[in-house]
This record gives sequence, C-alpha cells and structure tokens, in this order.
Amino acid sequence: MADPTNTSSDRSTAYTSDIGRRSFIRATGAGAALGLFAGCSGDGADSGGGAGIAETVTIGHLAPLNNPLGVGSKRSAEMAVAEINDNGGIADQSVELITKDTRASPSEARTVAGELVRQEEVDAIVGTFSSEVTQSIMDLVSEFNTPFLVTGSAAPSTVTEFVASDYERYKNTFQVGPVNSHFQAEVISQYASHLSDRHGWNTFAVVADDAEWTTVFRNRLVDLLKEADMDVPMVNGLATDTTSFGSVLDDVDEMGADAMFRFFAHINGGPMAARWAQGEYEFGIEGVHVASMLPAYYQLTEGTATYETTTQSGAAGVTDITPKTVPFTEAYMNQYGDAEDPPSKPMYMGFVTYDAIHVFKNAAERAGTVDQENNLDSIVDALLQTDFTGAAGRVQFYGADETYAHDLREERDGDGIITNYPLTQWREDGSLECVYPNSLRTAEHAAPPWMG
Repeated sequence: MADPTNTSSDRSTAYTSDIGRRSFIRATGAGAALGLFAGCSGDGADSGGGAGIAETVTIGHLAPLNNPLGVGSKRSAEMAVAEINDNGGIADQSVELITKDTRASPSEARTVAGELVRQEEVDAIVGTFSSEVTQSIMDLVSEFNTPFLVTGSAAPSTVTEFVASDYERYKNTFQVGPVNSHFQAEVISQYASHLSDRHGWNTFAVVADDAEWTTVFRNRLVDLLKEADMDVPMVNGLATDTTSFGSVLDDVDEMGADAMFRFFAHINGGPMAARWAQGEYEFGIEGVHVASMLPAYYQLTEGTATYETTTQSGAAGVTDITPKTVPFTEAYMNQYGDAEDPPSKPMYMGFVTYDAIHVFKNAAERAGTVDQENNLDSIVDALLQTDFTGAAGRVQFYGADETYAHDLREERDGDGIITNYPLTQWREDGSLECVYPNSLRTAEHAAPPWMG
C-alpha cells in the first residue's frame, strides 16, 4: 500500500509513534529483538527445527462494514498499518491487517472473532462498535490471551463488570476510546453549564437509545444536571429501531425545555432533526448522535441539521486536539475523500482505531514480544505504561486496581473540564465547527435563530 501520509515533506512524521523502532533496537540489539518476537503469526523455521522467527505481526480488526463508521475504522486501520510498515514495522517485523465484518451483531461478532483467533492466530484485535458486540466476544478472546483494544464502544460495564471484576480472566482487554459514558455524562453536564452561561438555557430534556451504553449515562447525567440547579422535566429511553419522532419533539416542547440532550448511537436521528428544523421547535438539539458525525450528514438532511451538535472523539478533525489530529484527517481525506463509499473523513471510531494500532505497536516493542500465549503479562504491563499522543488525544489507561481498570483516562484542563470528548456543531454554510470545550473551540455555539 502507498504511504497515505505522504502529503508534504514533514507531514509523514507529524504523527508517527512516540517510541521509535531504532530506540527499541538500540536497547535490545537486533538479534535479541527478532528472537523476542518468535511466536508471532507467520511461517519460518530456524536451523534447529524450532518454532523459528515469524515474518509478520498480524492484527485483527472488527467493525460493522455496513456502517460508514466501520468503513472509516477499516480505512484508518489500513493507514496505521501502512505507516508502521513504512517505518520498519514492529521491531523489524512487517504488520498484516485482517478485517472482519461484525454486521453490528453479537452472534456474527463471535463467529468472526473466532476466525481471527483460531484460524488466523492474530496477535491482537482492535475495534468493535457497540458495547453489546464488545462484551459478546470478551470470553472468547480472553480464552486465547489475545490483546483486545476496544475502539468504538463506551459502556463502563465493559471494564467494571469484566476487567475489574475478574482481572485475571479479562486483563487482555483495554478500552482505547472514547471515554466511557460515566465521563461522557460529566462532559454533557459541563457543557450544559456552558450553554446556561451563553444562552441562559437551564431546562434540559434527556432522550436516549435504550441500550447498554446509555444506562449509566442517563442516570448520572440527570443527577449532575440537578446538582448544577438545572431542571430535567423529561427522561426518555427510545427503542433502537425508532423512526418516528413527532411525539417526542412535541413532548419536549410542551415541557418547556431549552434544549434536548439526545444520545443516539443506534437510532438515526436525521428525520428528527428535519422535523425539528421545519417545525422551528423552541429548543436546541444537543448531545451525542453518531449518524450526525457522517461527513455527508448536512447534505443528506438538506441543511436541516444546521445547529445540531454532537460530541465525537477526534472532533471530525476540525481542531488541533493534538498536533496529529489535522494531519491525520487530511491524510485520510487525500486517500479516501473521493472514494465512492463514505465516509470521506475517519469519523470517531477511525480516529480511535488509528491510535489503538500505534498503541499496540509501542506496547509490543516495550514488552519485546507479541507472543500473548506465553507472555501476556508482559504485554499487559507494557500497555499499562502507555502514554501516547494520538490523533484523538492523549492515551493513558486506568490501572489494574482502579474502578475503571484498563479504560481510557479522561483528560482535563486546569478548570477540571474534560477535553478529550469535544462537541461539534453543523453551521448554516454546511461547515462543522468545534464549539466546546473552550480550549479547542473554533467557533462559538450558535442557537437556532427562531429561538429568539
């Protein structure tokens, strides 16, 4: 594969790994490095007839490929692997990527994850979108000691009810992003205070997917909003196959809410945004909406998405979360922006998947092995040492003895505001701006003009 980052003389090094191959080789010696990586996937035999030195490190990638989010993740994974191979691989071993389609189904995910660990004998797995899919394969991948770097789901239960509760069994699992929904609720409550300061909005309705990732979200957010002296007249969970929104919008309007915080990962809220704009409902639409992260969303809604916001890891690449954010986004767009199939930008899972593959590379080089069957503890210890500046933000993990063991640590500014889950807003000209937090803002949040 051609180098997708070769868009300028310095861009190809703007977001490379923070622990280089040469430093690893200097520390171990080339011969030792190769020996430590024996046991990787691939063929090869030594003169003594032993296991030999593997030629490749194989990374499995799981995503729903019927969803642009999954396609963006696949492409981002391919970019990460191409970049790593162009810079010497993992300790001089080339990297192979194998992507399997989960079809957003727990049963299908178990089938294809089984193929990765049994037939392909992958050295690590990255990906999965929904928490239900993530948790459905955790028993399987832990049985094979396969490092599992989650890049799309956000339910705290993945770590609290699995990793933290049965550490020896599930220590192979790490959540690279986004921040879990416990912290997402805190982000939204902080954002609510920002909207109160800016617009005088103090009454918020809460409407969410009836799904695993929103369980903690709904409960904690309501408590946090009330603690901040905000009114919450409505909390509603919607079936994930909901397609009609007239009654929901009418209920929010009748309750006098200044804004509706909706949290949709499974529900397509595009029809809701269209009805909201056409009816000029007297409240804002804020929160989390995965479908609205699609780069073509504004065009698909014929502009009715204007003023809608969503949080998203990577902020769609419109602001410098780190020095790597914009270069990675531009590199992706240069390679895939004209592709027939969306998305033309990585979307949030793409940012996190790209970072996760680099995180695994660095950890494998620190550990000196990808032989999880015999050296899982070394790989886990190396992952726990992670302090990586990625395209979506800084990656550090909670420790083994902490409540959110192996989960992504939230990043905070000097005022305690969480910064690694920013909010973007669609504007009248079809552009996307980062409106929160202030440290990453590219434009002020705009209220719909019909609200006065």
